[in-house]
This record gives sequence, structure tokens and C-alpha cells, in this order.
Amino acid sequence: MKKNAFRVLAALAAGSLLLAGCGGGGGGGLTLQKGILSVGMEIGYPPMEYRDADNNPAGFDVEMAKAIAARLGLEAKFVDTGWDGIFAGVEAGKYDCIIAGATITPARLAAHNFSKPYVANTLAMVVREGSGLAVAGPRDLTGLDVAYQEETTADSYMTSLAEGGLAFNPREYEKVMYCFDELKLGRVNVVVTDLLVALDYVAPPDSPFKIVWENEEPDLFGICLKKGNDALTAAIDKALDDLFADGTLLKLSRDIFGGMDLVTKARR
Repeated sequence: MKKNAFRVLAALAAGSLLLAGCGGGGGGGLTLQKGILSVGMEIGYPPMEYRDADNNPAGFDVEMAKAIAARLGLEAKFVDTGWDGIFAGVEAGKYDCIIAGATITPARLAAHNFSKPYVANTLAMVVREGSGLAVAGPRDLTGLDVAYQEETTADSYMTSLAEGGLAFNPREYEKVMYCFDELKLGRVNVVVTDLLVALDYVAPPDSPFKIVWENEEPDLFGICLKKGNDALTAAIDKALDDLFADGTLLKLSRDIFGGMDLVTKARR
């Protein structure tokens, strides 16, 4: 996220590589597989990534990944990966990058490369309509069963609340859809998740859910790469710059997020 002289030089080097060989496949040696940008994602996190009616990957991250790959003269290939092992996978070389609503955090920055941010997001709390629960913020969760996806920003946030003395009953799940399944069945009281996900679940006219709280502090989503993979990071940053500049990402945001602009704040 921080521009410096090294990043500028890396970007120039990446650009030279792309001009030299990207059109022939392989991204000038930037990617693991010739002609392919392999993308790790957990395809079960709507509206960022999910499977459509034909079982094909869809969502904001999917469309953005295709656009980035096209800018690099590559084809996007999606690798469906469990969230609990997704960061280890990029370090092990199972795919070139992670495009999966990954929040940029200090711990992740220390362990991996990250692109510039592309979406500004916050956390939200969701309850069932008609539940009668008086939940308006984190302090109202005392004694309640709170569901969230493990190894996510919501997990980190709830863990910090627990360490601060908030006494709730944690219910961690492998996928966010399981959290909402449990909420619908009345097996948990509250789901804590990304606002983007919450909005997708409450949007249908017959939705049994409602949002009762949003965190005011934004989280920034970025593309995660293997630590030290500076050439591909710089090339992806350049592609993101171009997609912001030509309005592609703004159009995707409005099309997929119900008319909302969630990308402009990420660039400020």
C-alpha cells in the first residue's frame, strides 16, 4: 500500500517483462503457469465469490480477477480453497495470488505481499427479523451465541472483544453461509461478518435477517501474494490503477453491490 522507490522500480521491471513476453503467455515469467493467473479463493462468500446457477464462479472478486488477468495478457483460473489454508497455499505456490475479500492487516502484511487496496469494507451484526433481541452494538452481545467465520476479520474482532472481557458464546464456522444457516434456524443469536456479505443476505424482499450494527472503522481488501513476489505485485498494482482509472471497478461495485461505490474510499 505504501509507494516507494523500490515499488516504482519493480513496476518498471514488471512492465518491461510484460512487453517482452506477456502476450505469448506466462506473463513474462510472472506467473506459475504459462498464460494463466491462478487465483486462490473460497468460492462461498457472496457477493465477493460464489457459484452461479450454472455452478460457475461469480461475484465481485471473480470479475475483478478476470479484468486484472486480461490487463496482464493472461487468463484467470480459479482455485477453490478453504479459508483456513488459503494463505499457506499462496506461500506454498499453489496459486499466484489470493483474490478473496482478504483484509489487509499488519500480521498479514508481515507474512505476505499485498496489492494496493481495492474495496473499503466494515463489519456488521445481523439478527433474525422478529427475534426481539435488543442488539445495537458489541456490548449487547453478552450471553448471546455469536456466529462468525473462523480465521476472518470478524474472528479477530470477536476475539479482541473476548480478550477485553466481553462474555459471549463464540460459534465459529468454516464458511460464512453456515453462520447464516444457523441464524435462520435459531441456533445462534447473531452473525458478525463483513458488511458486504450482510447486505447480500438482507437484500432479498423475503429475507429473514436484518442488520443492527455497522462498524464505523473501514477495513481494506487487497490481493495477497507470496512474500517477496514483488514483480507480480507491481504488475497487479498497475492493473488495479488502470481499472480504477477507466471506471471498471466502479461499475463492478455498483452492479454487484446494489448501486454502492465501495471502491473509491479504498483509494483515499
